[in-house]
Amino acid sequence: MRTYDVAVVGASGNVGREMLKILEERNFPVGKVYALASERSAGSTIPFKGGELVVENLENFDFSKVEIGLFSPGASVSKVHAPRAAAAGCVVVDNTSFFRMDPDVPLVVPEVNPEAIGGYKKKGIIANPNCSTIQMMVALKPIHDLGTIERVVVSTYQAVSGAGKDAMDELFEQTRAKYVETLEVPPKKFPKEIAFNLIPQIDLFLENGYTKEEMKMVNETKKILDPSIAVTATCVRVGVFNGHSESVNVQTKHKVTAAQAREALQKMDGVVVVDDPSQGHYITPAEASGKDATYVSRIREDESHENCLNFWCVSDNLRKGAALNAVQIAEVLIRDYLK
Repeated sequence: MRTYDVAVVGASGNVGREMLKILEERNFPVGKVYALASERSAGSTIPFKGGELVVENLENFDFSKVEIGLFSPGASVSKVHAPRAAAAGCVVVDNTSFFRMDPDVPLVVPEVNPEAIGGYKKKGIIANPNCSTIQMMVALKPIHDLGTIERVVVSTYQAVSGAGKDAMDELFEQTRAKYVETLEVPPKKFPKEIAFNLIPQIDLFLENGYTKEEMKMVNETKKILDPSIAVTATCVRVGVFNGHSESVNVQTKHKVTAAQAREALQKMDGVVVVDDPSQGHYITPAEASGKDATYVSRIREDESHENCLNFWCVSDNLRKGAALNAVQIAEVLIRDYLK
């Protein structure tokens, strides 16, 4: 079987480590794997397939040595190094926000729009959507196919792991200090205390009153699923370590019953329906953490509008919301394009 040499950029971060883990778990046909990060992390080691990878400095890496680059280093770094990698013949799957709305870069959730991957040939880059967008797209696709979605209203409850290791450390330190040691740990990563709290701000505020995170969900939904869908979002950071949750209200052109939606979602790749409130069967982020699926619960018809549905959606933001989606894109890439 043919193998592919792969570079994981941002390998020392949460998502980069998860990418390496998923490459191993899914038996991706890797040949040589290079773990790349900043000069500060160069020389450290990361476990992979029973051994260790020595982290190399991204700045001077020769991307002609690899066929696929899985990038998650931060937008400003991808801005510089993703085009450099693509120019060297490496196909880049970029997890940052930098290329998502570039009309010449496909924005892909493999269960939803795998056909878009072929567009990588324009720039050699494929964009991974925002973590919250990814799980919502997987849940919305079968409903859109059934009833044609006209409008989506979503409120997110996003775990601190989505903001990186420093954010997770801050939640841990604040929790321990305030509720065990009765000390105060002032916020550094977040604008307000996150322990036992929630913050209705993710990323910077824009002139329209929305945050950048909220507008990512609006714009990415249109690019991936349908440009005619109206979307409004409120994104909230919550004091949970891992696993993003969403409360989604969907208005369709044609009536879709809860039973029809439930059946369609049960057939959707990547979705697991856990929906029996009478038995306490619904999913929380603690239960979704470490899993590949997007879980959908509490599917019900909106009694305030004839053509609306409500549902609850939970997924591991480091896996399906980032690393897994990127690896799945690479799997389609080698199956259909890099033969």
